[in-house]
Amino acid sequence: MQGIVRAAAAVPHLHLGNVAANVQAHLEKLREARETGASLVIFPELSLTGYTCGDLFFQQTLISDAADGLRALADGCPEGVTAVVGAPIRAKGSLYNCGVVLTHGALLLAVPKTYLPNNGEFYEKRWFQPGSEASHGGLICDDLDGLAMGQGLVVSADGVRLGVEICEDLWSPMPPSFSLALSGADIVVNLSASNELIAKREYRRDLVSQQSARCLCGYVYVSAGNGESTSDLVFSGHSLAAVCGSLAGENRDIIADDYLLTWDIDIDRIRADRRRQSSFRDCAALYGSLETKAFAPADFCLDDSMVPQLSVYKHPFIPADRGQRQARCEQIFAMQASALARRLAITGGKVVVGISGGLDSTLALLAACKAVDLMGKPRTNILGITMPCFGTTDWTYQSALTLMSTLGVTAREIDIKDAVRLHFRDIGHDESDHSVTYENAQARERTQVLMDVANDFGGIVLGTGDLSEIALGWCTYNADHMSMYGVNSGVPKTLVRWVIATAAELPEFRASKDVLQRILDTPISPELLPPDEKGNIVQQTEDLVGPYALHDFFLYYAVRFGYRPKKIYELCCMAFSDDFDRPTILKWLKNFYRRFWNQQFKRNCMPDGVKIGSIALSPRGDWRMPSDAESAAWLRECESLQA
Repeated sequence: MQGIVRAAAAVPHLHLGNVAANVQAHLEKLREARETGASLVIFPELSLTGYTCGDLFFQQTLISDAADGLRALADGCPEGVTAVVGAPIRAKGSLYNCGVVLTHGALLLAVPKTYLPNNGEFYEKRWFQPGSEASHGGLICDDLDGLAMGQGLVVSADGVRLGVEICEDLWSPMPPSFSLALSGADIVVNLSASNELIAKREYRRDLVSQQSARCLCGYVYVSAGNGESTSDLVFSGHSLAAVCGSLAGENRDIIADDYLLTWDIDIDRIRADRRRQSSFRDCAALYGSLETKAFAPADFCLDDSMVPQLSVYKHPFIPADRGQRQARCEQIFAMQASALARRLAITGGKVVVGISGGLDSTLALLAACKAVDLMGKPRTNILGITMPCFGTTDWTYQSALTLMSTLGVTAREIDIKDAVRLHFRDIGHDESDHSVTYENAQARERTQVLMDVANDFGGIVLGTGDLSEIALGWCTYNADHMSMYGVNSGVPKTLVRWVIATAAELPEFRASKDVLQRILDTPISPELLPPDEKGNIVQQTEDLVGPYALHDFFLYYAVRFGYRPKKIYELCCMAFSDDFDRPTILKWLKNFYRRFWNQQFKRNCMPDGVKIGSIALSPRGDWRMPSDAESAAWLRECESLQA
């Protein structure tokens, strides 16, 4: 898959002070990493000698052995692998704690540790010089045939940029990773020997995650295992990776040693976030001054024959964890209600909602109830109108009536059959012709009723359409497409039912709990075609437009990261391998791109609506696209995909 780098955390069993044995342990890990498909392998801090050698760093034998060991690792490094190894390096007679980047047959760059801890249990300045002088002076290593030392980037053959920092650098107020990322590093690696203390693991996890978020990068942190000296400290071998603030994974054992762990890092995601965030670009212009120091001859990214190990969750809008999901839904509902209350505060406090007995209108009505509750106004300020017509089933009709009754809102029923039939006669449409005209006439009549009753009631019409419908244009232009405020416009369809289920548990909606569950069990339908002979819904939306689970997946990756159709298709096939076959996914992917492009004209004149998450389609804020843009390039790529 395009744009994926497999990085490996390699923590070999340490032979403290025995460089020759450590070289063999490193080579074993490099070969093991190559078998996993990893192209980038990161070892702990001072991994060739051990971090806890103490005054052995004054011994010329140890330092010379480390230089010889680096040459041996470069000679033995498998082709296609780039490694970052910890070693003490001499330059101008001083000793530096370095991360050395090497590949098959070549030493590329030695990066010195910038900040040396010299407090508590740490006293590195006893042996090492801080890397700041190397960064500004451009040193050459004494023992390694002209190997350059300093801060900089290593660039792979396929253009992925790598930056290196070491342990304390991350814990400092001004980590080098800031300048590395602003100079273009897609991935920053940290070679560490972080001793373990109570609660330090959690702090370390937060630190790595937050740094990857601030730097908009992939961050890989590899720490020394328990082979280090335990004279006064314990080392846990805690290794982890994060991408743009999201934890990619970590080793499970509290105290670990002698292991290899791999993660796949999505470079396309990193670069998409950087393109979108103007403050990152501004900082890069001011502070991204590091020059590239070295080039790795091999690609970092996986080739197309390899299967990524990315953990791709099928519902990107819905947290998998139950507790997190409930908290997310509570927050969404609170945002909807508070935003609507603010709007009602300046429009008189009254609102009109069309109630179908389906999911979207139910969520809009619940948000309206919560909004007037927040304002201290009676729920009778809400006028719910159910408008049965040709496709209305008794199931949804009764759900609508019961919902309005149990919520205590003002309720009206306006049957629109005769009005629609009159309109059919006026325009010369045969009622037996169940074409789009038959469907849209009902939708527009409902909106006309809502607008006119709202004038009479002194309120605003509340839109019920959700984010997924807006993306697909699954609304009738100047009908359900139009309102005075779109309270659901930031909530994707796959999340709507979870927000309703969460709201149903609130004490203020206890009386409506049974009917809310009934609505949650109802198939999604516009109910514009007559029911079958048994009165059941015959028109189900997902049969027509496609599964919303797939469309929400497509929407997330197309809008949030701007991925190509090919990558979205491959990710979707991974996520939904147990649910849909590849031809089905490809069919609806093509449909998504056709509809998303062709229906932009509806989004360009959509009403105001509250933004909920990172994906929003308001033409005034988050998605500016001309209505006449052509989808040919995206559809051409879809057509080239193999099911």
